[in-house]
Amino acid sequence: MRYFIELSYNGTSYHGWQNQPNAISVQEVVEKALSTLLRKPTTIVGAGRTDTGVHAAQMYAHFDTEATVDKQNLIYKLNSFLPADVAIHDIFPVKPEVHARFDALSRAYLYRIHLKKNVFNVNQSYYVKQALDVNKMNAASKILFQYKDFQCFSKSNTDVKTYYCDIMHAKWFFKEDELHFVVKANRFLRNMVRAIVGTMINIGLGKLEADDLHDIIKSKNRSEAGFSVPAHGLYLTDIEYPKDIKI
Repeated sequence: MRYFIELSYNGTSYHGWQNQPNAISVQEVVEKALSTLLRKPTTIVGAGRTDTGVHAAQMYAHFDTEATVDKQNLIYKLNSFLPADVAIHDIFPVKPEVHARFDALSRAYLYRIHLKKNVFNVNQSYYVKQALDVNKMNAASKILFQYKDFQCFSKSNTDVKTYYCDIMHAKWFFKEDELHFVVKANRFLRNMVRAIVGTMINIGLGKLEADDLHDIIKSKNRSEAGFSVPAHGLYLTDIEYPKDIKI
């Protein structure tokens, strides 16, 4: 039987989601706990790969097992086994061909910027001291909808077949003393959101104009885009699947 796990994690202490040969990952700690409880080596496949230090308010992964799964009992035991910065929220059976990564319809990210020094936002949000022109940043956000090829925001030398992404939503807004950027797409390139945010910060600071984003995207050159903002302000917040995946 194939099952989906819904989980969240604080990425501060992890070298991203995916297993690493010499560093601890979220995937590793979840697989160890799951394998212990199911009494058999069990691998999980995540919906995506968050980088070192990136957080997830919602992540999905799938695993296969022949064991009988008592949902509530397994959730309780997993949360007891796992460290405090990883939480399991749900486990449910899905159709055997459903894949956590390839069947996702969309993913959404949040990037948090705090505008006043806040000791409780360390490793949770990016501190920007200078004033930002949010109207210009939102004007730039709308330009993203006019393009599909986002190679300029992709990490160099990444192994992908296409740089095409369908961005469905992108917007900046204030939330108390913070400035938030939300973006939703069918897929994201590696480092893409952090590069977009860095480019838009440069626009908000007046180093670039919003219309400069046209030439940046058309260049397909990472060096033309802005800096990559720190990982600790980035959150994977939502993953959508077809409604008929569950059994």
